[in-house]
Amino acid sequence: MSENLSIERKIVKYSNGALNEVEDQVVTEFPLTVYVNNEEFATMVCSPTNFEEMVIGFLASEGVILFKKEIKELTIDSERGFAYVELHSKTVKNQQLFSKRFIGSCCGKSRQFYFQNDVQTVKTSMSKATITAEQCIQLMNSMQEDSVVFKNTGGVHNAALGTDEGIFVSRSDIGRHNALDKLYGYCLINGIPVRDKVLVFSGRISSEVLTKAAKIGVGIVLSKSAPTDLAIKLAEDLNITAVGFIRGTSFNVYSHPERIVLD
Repeated sequence: MSENLSIERKIVKYSNGALNEVEDQVVTEFPLTVYVNNEEFATMVCSPTNFEEMVIGFLASEGVILFKKEIKELTIDSERGFAYVELHSKTVKNQQLFSKRFIGSCCGKSRQFYFQNDVQTVKTSMSKATITAEQCIQLMNSMQEDSVVFKNTGGVHNAALGTDEGIFVSRSDIGRHNALDKLYGYCLINGIPVRDKVLVFSGRISSEVLTKAAKIGVGIVLSKSAPTDLAIKLAEDLNITAVGFIRGTSFNVYSHPERIVLD
């Protein structure tokens, strides 16, 4: 799968006072246009892997579906860059909140759409899961060590779901929200409950990332980077434990520290 996430290109590298032509790995970027019930719904700029997971996770996070079984048929045309979704229902839920739009790889959706629809879809975490401090560090290290594409290119976000026993699924994408949607889609496709799971993420915990975590249903979010103030407020309100700056042997707990315990 990693071969689809990056390609090899010749570049000119400056090092030690000299310019030399070398081979370098560059991340790939791919537009996927999603149609729902024959209506253009969104164009997502993403890494060209795990399309089915991403589309299902995206539709679930936007409240279009709750379960995979609501999809009658899903067809991916990866050559032309289209995904065709036919729902059992002829009416799209909350359709008045949706409009045809472009979702970039970095900036996410427009804030107007983001906050309108999230009122309908975010969930307060009911998770009673706990994790030890050492397990927080181990999960972050495992995700980072397994990301070959990031090591080669530095151009993707990494996201994973795990338990106190370790990581069981990880995804990479140029878009942080795409990586999270792929995880969500994986769980919906395979019928995996998420309330007791831990979300491990390579980037900062923004309000968008925190909201995605709430939609997925996890109670603990681990990050190598920092949270924003709005993300912390949302984490407090939504009963989510937000842990940031997991580096070396230390980290910061920003909300609901009761889920982090000592060995």
